[in-house]
Amino acid sequence: MNFTWFATSFDTDDWLYRVLTIVQMGGVLVLASGIKPAFEDHDYSVLILAYVVMRLALVAQWLRASRSAGKARRATLIYAGGITGVQLLWLASLLLPESTFFIALVALVGAELAVPIVAERTGSTPWHPHHITERYGLFTLILLGESLLASANAIIEALHETDHLTPLIGVSALTLVSTAALWWIYFWPPHHHAISSFSRSLAYGYGHFFIFAAAGAFSAGIEVEIDVLTGHSDLHQPWASLSYTIPLAVFVLGIWALAIRPRADRVVNTVLPLAGLLILIDPLTPVPFALTAVILAGTVAVLVWRQPIDTATA
Repeated sequence: MNFTWFATSFDTDDWLYRVLTIVQMGGVLVLASGIKPAFEDHDYSVLILAYVVMRLALVAQWLRASRSAGKARRATLIYAGGITGVQLLWLASLLLPESTFFIALVALVGAELAVPIVAERTGSTPWHPHHITERYGLFTLILLGESLLASANAIIEALHETDHLTPLIGVSALTLVSTAALWWIYFWPPHHHAISSFSRSLAYGYGHFFIFAAAGAFSAGIEVEIDVLTGHSDLHQPWASLSYTIPLAVFVLGIWALAIRPRADRVVNTVLPLAGLLILIDPLTPVPFALTAVILAGTVAVLVWRQPIDTATA
């Protein structure tokens, strides 16, 4: 997220900018390789070292930008200094005993999130609303596509392990309808209106943590449901269905709160939160697959019927 906001303000696109961007990409790739050791062995060294490399490359970008940032120079230097300080603390956290590491983890995540708040209050950096929201939208598309692919692969694999196809057909239909509905709901409102001020920009940016997490968690929930249907899990209903309805509800309620609510009429602002709540409790019904798909399809139908306020009055 920090890179996206930086890029909309100081995208020089020269050779050094591109090299530093590639370094950050390398840091992300190595960070991904450190996730498994972190969860399975509680070894966070690879994950943190890769993250620090990625962040320090961005510090170099902020220092370059400070030379020609004008009124935003102070903010760019606070970004650079703040991020550097937090990275030193991340490295120091590797020396902590495991019993206190998670306390440091929460504190350092909070520190990372606080750096932009402090920096922007001292001298706002420029941003382009359409460019920023386009980046968020593209990343959401990637997550939804990856989630659909993961779900499809899990369903295809399960087809070879069971003779009971009807439940898998239901899961397949639910996956496709749900992914399409999330895409439709997300891109219904004009997102650039959602970052018209500093406070709203913070809410939109940090609120997307939940949107992104929900989009990624949906496929994991579908895989849990498939494991139950094929007898590879001891998890019982309704807990299995909650593993995908909770991500769906978080996504719908999250995007409603961040971007839809200010641009929608009373009908949409009633239907969206109601749909999110109904999806959440859907596993308590006898036919959760079908009802979830119907709720999402009905929500999309309402959005097609109603127009965002700025579009309808244009």
